[in-house]
Amino acid sequence: MKIKKNEFVELEFDGKTNGEIFDTTNSERAKKMNPNSNSKPIIICVGKGMLLKGFDESLEEKEIGKKYSIQLKAEQAFGKRNSSLIKTIPLKIFKEKDIQPSRGMILQLDYNLVKVLSVSGGRVIVDFNNLLAGKEVTYDFIIKRKVVEIQEKINSLQDFFFKKRFKFEINNKDKKIIFLEKAATPFIRIFEKKFKEILDYILEVRVENKKDSKDSN
Repeated sequence: MKIKKNEFVELEFDGKTNGEIFDTTNSERAKKMNPNSNSKPIIICVGKGMLLKGFDESLEEKEIGKKYSIQLKAEQAFGKRNSSLIKTIPLKIFKEKDIQPSRGMILQLDYNLVKVLSVSGGRVIVDFNNLLAGKEVTYDFIIKRKVVEIQEKINSLQDFFFKKRFKFEINNKDKKIIFLEKAATPFIRIFEKKFKEILDYILEVRVENKKDSKDSN
């Protein structure tokens, strides 16, 4: 059975560059890289931008259960290096954050992972390019199964976009996904268009009024 665009699949992979794994869904290998990792095979919708473009496109026409390997050039993966993303920042900015930068250090700055290229006098040169920008990468992967149940598809999108799960009901007649927790509201506002694009369902929030619930009893 070959996989088509817009189908949901469970995928296991190792992402490598220069022979070294930088990303994996294999729990044992992931824990060797980071003991706190909870990596596991992921469920994605093929062709909907949930993976790197080159990797995503490679899944079409592949067979379930077969092992594959694909090599991606930089522009198909994390992009080419951009010299405009190399910036000079005053050392005092780091000191204010209680950071002592040194060459080669990887740290988080403005919600980005950056690499310190040099520290000289009162200046720090940092690279805001993705750490894998400009590099060819290889993905070894296997499509474990096709996902067909709508509940599992919805939960996979919650995992991917929300990074958490909320309770929901499905109205197949009106093609609506009704979330039952008020906390889901901000997530829905951000991702409702993406859910509509992928599943063709509308998102709503319906929270039962506790007072009304008691009165009805």
